[in-house]
Amino acid sequence: MNSSLPVSWSTVEAKAAQGPVQAEKLPNYDLVLQCQTGHRPERAAFAELMRRYQSHVDKVLYHLAPDWQDRSDLAQEVWIRVYRNIKRLNEPAKFRGWLSRIATNLFYDELRKRKRNAQPLSLDAPLSLDDGEMDWEIASDTPGPDEDLTTREFYDQLRDAIADLPEVFRTTIVLREIQGMAYEEIAELTGVSLGTVKSRIARARLRLQSQLQTYLDGN
Repeated sequence: MNSSLPVSWSTVEAKAAQGPVQAEKLPNYDLVLQCQTGHRPERAAFAELMRRYQSHVDKVLYHLAPDWQDRSDLAQEVWIRVYRNIKRLNEPAKFRGWLSRIATNLFYDELRKRKRNAQPLSLDAPLSLDDGEMDWEIASDTPGPDEDLTTREFYDQLRDAIADLPEVFRTTIVLREIQGMAYEEIAELTGVSLGTVKSRIARARLRLQSQLQTYLDGN
């Protein structure tokens, strides 16, 4: 996958490793500001952002694609996209959420490319709760012995249903159900009202439930 990228991971890593050593003393906000000055992100500041947030990127990608063996390649491309686009981040204080969106969007870009050749998204079946919430738990790395073809087909349908959602719905449902963000956090990240976030999540759940029910009724 990396061979198709104009900027190689080793190039970004080498650039980030150079520069002043005072970056580790700066708060996250100032690190982002330093990366937004000049023609290219400041090397030491970018390296420090990578050091602080690499585990967050790994966690996001693991939750989205626990069965993928090339998550490290996806993580590398996440940082390449950050390197290229960090100047477009208007609110440096929201860097973490912006980073989550880059990782999430990258995953779904890759998922669409792979189509049905990819392993299914390992999410447990949605459960209807008393409060109307949909509860998904992340499955373990290794499928259990009782996982049969029907279950795997359901995971395929769930994965594809999420991928087919409009981006605003997909982003909110992933941030809520997979990354576990609070409604308030999602509202701040996406720049919309709390009511809009709740509405988008509710509509996304209805679409997913409708598509999945159609699949279940046909089996």
